Amino acid sequence: MKVFRSVKDFQFWRKTIPSEKSIGFVPTMGALHQGHVSLLRRSKNENDLTVLSIFVNPTQFNQLQDFENYPKTLEQDITIATEEKIDVLFLPETKEMYADNYRLKVIENDFSYSLCGANRPHHFNGVLTVVLKLFNITRADRAYFGEKDYQQLSLIKDMVKYFFLPITIVSCPTIREASGLAMSSRNKRLSSIELEKSSVIFQSINNSKTAEEAADKIQKEGLIVDYIVDFNHRRYAAVQVGAVRLIDNVEI
Repeated sequence: MKVFRSVKDFQFWRKTIPSEKSIGFVPTMGALHQGHVSLLRRSKNENDLTVLSIFVNPTQFNQLQDFENYPKTLEQDITIATEEKIDVLFLPETKEMYADNYRLKVIENDFSYSLCGANRPHHFNGVLTVVLKLFNITRADRAYFGEKDYQQLSLIKDMVKYFFLPITIVSCPTIREASGLAMSSRNKRLSSIELEKSSVIFQSINNSKTAEEAADKIQKEGLIVDYIVDFNHRRYAAVQVGAVRLIDNVEI
């Protein structure tokens, strides 16, 4: 497995890859779990080469504390990447990714202001900006994203479509714990009791007739509902569990 920490070194390697070789790309913020592994395996099945990036993107965090508390498990992540036989691991540094001090950015003026964007101003500007940068650096044929972050996935698909980016976005099913809880890097910050309580999120949004009914079930468990909204045949949820904010969604 090749490991690159600078954009220049990665781009030099990228130029050596023949045009007939397909490249799959899995962008992550690390703290890898089986959900990420499922993306990596799909990429390996569908491409000649697979690139994994790990970059905890500071511009998508609204609170410094949330950024600082985000789980960082690089040694464990490298072990997973090695075991999965990933071809390239890209570990860019913030000072290089944002050499312009975030002067230039991607802004979406509609869907990004609802759901997770309603109480997290500019969150999706940071997401779209870093994803565009990573797409330009990797020049991958396909990029793989989980459906757990469905609003993010939709916005990235729109960016690719309307900016005419030469990459295919592959959406992959949410991978869940046995309890139904969507796998997330943030789950690592939950206590055993909080993990057990969190199972009510999926059970409620999946089995309730209305968003209001789902919210009532979740609140009865002592969890704080940020929102549960039905939109475009999908039920979106964001729930505060202790100090951790979890999101999920199901098709309806």
